[in-house]
Amino acid sequence: MMPMKCWFLCFAVVTASTTMAEDSIRFARDILPILSDRCFHCHGPDEGHRGADLRLDLQDDALGDRGGYAAIVAGDPDASELLARVTSDDPDLLMPPSESHRKPLTQDEIETLRRWIADGATWGRHWAFERPRRDVVPNPDLHPIDAFVRDKLSRQGLPPSAPTDRTTLIRRLSFDLIGLPPTLEEVDAFLSDREPDAVDRLVDRLLQSPHHGERMAMWWLDSARYADTDGFQADATRTNWPWRDWVVQAFNNNMPFDQFTIEQFAGDLLQDATAEQILATCFHRNHMTNGEGGRDPEESRVDYVIDRVNTTGTVWLGLTLGCVQCHSHKFDPISHHDYYSLAAFFNSIDEDGKAGDKAKPYLSYRSSNVQPSLDEAERIVDGRRKVEAAILEQAEREFLPWLRKQKLLVKREGFSGWTPLRAHSVTSVEGTVLSQEEDATIQT
Repeated sequence: MMPMKCWFLCFAVVTASTTMAEDSIRFARDILPILSDRCFHCHGPDEGHRGADLRLDLQDDALGDRGGYAAIVAGDPDASELLARVTSDDPDLLMPPSESHRKPLTQDEIETLRRWIADGATWGRHWAFERPRRDVVPNPDLHPIDAFVRDKLSRQGLPPSAPTDRTTLIRRLSFDLIGLPPTLEEVDAFLSDREPDAVDRLVDRLLQSPHHGERMAMWWLDSARYADTDGFQADATRTNWPWRDWVVQAFNNNMPFDQFTIEQFAGDLLQDATAEQILATCFHRNHMTNGEGGRDPEESRVDYVIDRVNTTGTVWLGLTLGCVQCHSHKFDPISHHDYYSLAAFFNSIDEDGKAGDKAKPYLSYRSSNVQPSLDEAERIVDGRRKVEAAILEQAEREFLPWLRKQKLLVKREGFSGWTPLRAHSVTSVEGTVLSQEEDATIQT
């Protein structure tokens, strides 16, 4: 099981490690974008728009024998029909054809295809479907991230930036790890700490801060489409903030990513599931809910299922699955059948498609954060009462002498006080009987 803090760093390392062999042709980086942009429109997954019964998104099809010739002949660019077509002078043979509204390949792209075929046409898939691999760290004396960054800089002829000053360093670390600036006392303490492990201890302290979980949760909440309101009509408030707190706590506890995933997907199906594990499934209820008058609840229910499928694809697969709602994906290996097979999992929820607190399913849950928050609020109010009483006492001490002085002025100078405003008549729209008293007050 991989802790989440390490999970984010590991993907940074994997991404950086792919820069090791910049000069070699890589299918995912160099070839697949060309095929996707220029060829898959007519020779891709969409069988309804496929030409010549040829698929260039599948290795067997692209390299298979087609009656004495093949689109791609590994190791022999001159025998590859693909290369012949993209370089043809005959407008009837040139690919992509003009009616496809795809731009012809550039000379650089043609040369890239030629080199790739000559090198053996090593096949691959989109990087998202390739197994992450750990490359050799260029300099084992450095942290792997630093080693890969420095390796790339050196090949680009760029020197690394000079070490930053310590004030800037603590500000960067604070904003990165807890999303808040350091206090003046924290800055002064760090500037005076000259021990070799000062930075390590600073990082450890920030990682232990409860604000670290809040900072890390920000991106997850955005991806999970979290909001405190419904999103339709009057955008009514809803109470799914306990799930937000669950996410924050998961990061602060460094919950393993596989557990983080399982509990949000199906925490209610775990054996002896806790209230918090059931709460985690609120991930599936973060979508907008539509309570507009005349809205068919069943239509809304289907919309919610589709939203869950699409969000699952975006968050966990790194794919935009929305295209597959209507047809097999044009570029990614996701079929129409795959989409609705996944939708079937979410289509089994006991849900009525309505909006608001009465909608099914609706979880009755009392957050453990409620009472501590109420207690804290009471402590604040109690503390403010003393301040309020002191301010009132001071105001009375200052006001009473002033009032006595005003009364003396009125008595000495003959000031008659305020003149009340009297109405000529008093009536009400709804027929209520009103009367005006001697002191000009209006009574019912």
